[in-house]
Amino acid sequence: MSNVMNSVDQRTNLVGENRLELLLFHLSGRQLFALNVFKIKEVVKLPKLSMLPSSHSSIEGVANIRGDSIPVINLRSAIGMRPMDADEESNLIITEYNRSVQGFLVGKVEHIVNMTWQEIMEPPSTVGRQHYLTAITKIVEDDKEVLIEIIDVEKVLAEIIHYKVEITQGIVDEAILSEFEGRKILHADDSPTARNQVASTLAQLGIEIIPVKNGLEALTLLQSWADEGKNVKDEILMLITDAEMPVMDGYKLTNEIRNDPRISDLFIVLNTSLSGDFNKAMVQKVGCDDFLSKFQPDLLVEVVQNRLKAKLSE
Repeated sequence: MSNVMNSVDQRTNLVGENRLELLLFHLSGRQLFALNVFKIKEVVKLPKLSMLPSSHSSIEGVANIRGDSIPVINLRSAIGMRPMDADEESNLIITEYNRSVQGFLVGKVEHIVNMTWQEIMEPPSTVGRQHYLTAITKIVEDDKEVLIEIIDVEKVLAEIIHYKVEITQGIVDEAILSEFEGRKILHADDSPTARNQVASTLAQLGIEIIPVKNGLEALTLLQSWADEGKNVKDEILMLITDAEMPVMDGYKLTNEIRNDPRISDLFIVLNTSLSGDFNKAMVQKVGCDDFLSKFQPDLLVEVVQNRLKAKLSE
């Protein structure tokens, strides 16, 4: 698969330009699915798997990749379809999400497409509430428009791996506990699972989350407040933004905010499941104030608490 996957380092120039690259693949059948290349470590032919007793029904087993044991998830099963049977076209997409490495059993892997986030759309309402799509897009192949379904991996993993939202005792500074009540935070993320995780964690402190699904919605809201003569720092404590979102990603959103003098001093936290080292560099490039990898409730609370302390001392 070396002809499909190249070094991620060669793609870092896409980030900050509101662009992304998608790896296209099948889960049996003709429908094309996709994952963001930045989440993918490598693609290999499906190796022999070892059984993992008492595991989730969607976990096929464990693959040994150069000495590392990697759990393998039957992606077709994990998104509510009949489990995919392994055959000669089966591949393993090894990914890194939320500080964990896992492999997804998929069918034939096609190729990579380079797109802009403006070309990525929300799933239509007709798919219902229980779908596993974070977005859709379309490409043209052989003069025909082809629908691409982008999987919400955060939802898939949340149903297989338990992510706690409870705050560890002792994390919250009791001296300012009452100051959290009624504070508002704007949260931009296209994954309903990610939005729920953040909201459930911070609700324990009495913080209200204003959720939006992409960077453009966040920017439009912030600028509407500014148009009304409001100080955005009085409206919200901070903005928490995902990196990858349809229409406008978190990097572009941050850049737009920093270039609007009315809202340029807003405190912005980049919250993403992408590589920590990579995003720390991007935080400096686009001008975020802090970086937080998903999903760590205690660290989320610490970031919010530090910001509140700073605001109280202003």
